[in-house]
This record gives sequence, C-alpha cells and structure tokens, in this order.
Amino acid sequence: MTRLDELKVGESGKVTGYTDRTSSYRRKLLSMGLTPGTVVKVVRKAPLGDPIEIDLRGTALSVRKDEARIVAIEMA
Repeated sequence: MTRLDELKVGESGKVTGYTDRTSSYRRKLLSMGLTPGTVVKVVRKAPLGDPIEIDLRGTALSVRKDEARIVAIEMA
C-alpha cells in the first residue's frame, strides 16, 4: 500500500481509499472521480514535485501534492 504522491512518472495503481477521512480534500477528490477502485496513472510531475498530473479514466487531472498525499493506492 502506498500513496498517490509516492508514485513515479509512468506508474499506475488502483485507489483503495483515503488515509485521512477528515481532510477537506477528500470530498473534493471524490467529486473529481478519485473513488475507490479507480485506476490512475501518473503522467508527469512538476520540477519540484507539485502539482502532479494523473490520467484518470482518460482525463488529465492535476492535483496538489498535499491532496495526493491522502489518497491510498494499491500498485497495479
């Protein structure tokens, strides 16, 4: 089990849940489609690692590193 912010460019994984259920980011990420069971792939990262661009169901989505830190991922 790892977190979304720990994936390297080109790696993918399946969302298993959230590490911080009280975070204000959780509701925002769920509404954007980062629901448990969804497969995500890291497309690229900014030079300092923030933001992170992911491929989510064929859509490019950029998330901040703080937001990505609470997403639990199972490596694919």
